[in-house]
Amino acid sequence: MRRTPAAVTLAAAPLALAGLALAAPASASTGEATVSVLHGVPGLTVDVYANGEVLLPDFAPGTLTDPLQLPAGEYDLAVYEAGADPDAADPAIQADDVAVPGGANVTVVAHLSADGTPVLTPFVNDVSTLAAGEGRLTVRHTAAAPAVDVRAGGEVVVPGLENPDEATLELPAGTVSADVVLAGTDTVAIGPADVDVAEGVATIVYAWGSAEENSLALAVQTIDGLHGAPSGIPSGEAGLADPAEPWLLVLGAGALAGAALAGRRLLPARASSRG
Repeated sequence: MRRTPAAVTLAAAPLALAGLALAAPASASTGEATVSVLHGVPGLTVDVYANGEVLLPDFAPGTLTDPLQLPAGEYDLAVYEAGADPDAADPAIQADDVAVPGGANVTVVAHLSADGTPVLTPFVNDVSTLAAGEGRLTVRHTAAAPAVDVRAGGEVVVPGLENPDEATLELPAGTVSADVVLAGTDTVAIGPADVDVAEGVATIVYAWGSAEENSLALAVQTIDGLHGAPSGIPSGEAGLADPAEPWLLVLGAGALAGAALAGRRLLPARASSRG
């Protein structure tokens, strides 16, 4: 299992993705980057601009884009309330000279922090080759909630997961019986429920939204083609699940804390493995 540490605030500096280049495969093309965007802040529809041009108009909460192929380089990004005139309005969030490295596969998530503050976090997607018969399951805590433990078959496999951390497991393909408990306890918050792990596929689960505003939802992103075939190019498929009963919805709690988006950067790191 790999853990990623908490995000670092961007209050003192513009958003910079240059460090994500370290996560790009050595053989990846330097010409383009694969970028997906998840809007997980309830109640705010926005227009996203890149270098002065509209990239994502009327971007509504709960939307997970298909992967965008962007030329490597630097971008000036600005997010405005939907329909606002960028020549007259101030952006809700702005970041200049954002470095997009070629070969990287990134999902940028606008979501609630642990204390309910809207933030922006880019996650590096692991598109490395999977062993035969295995799938990859990543859990990303992107909701205002305390730390939780994720269990499989009654055993803790993801301990103390906090917002905005992630944890990744590489598992034999099949069905895993999972539940979520309050961190360090046996108190079941939700579940158990069955989670499918597909061979050669990275399944990424995001919890987002506000329990107090009844806006909890679950977003699921899949990246297939990770069997290691020489001609295979990993591709992303985005989708949203019904928020009624998914086992990871326990991660979503707290109220939307304002309409302005604040920026954050997640620094990718590899932690020690657990059995």
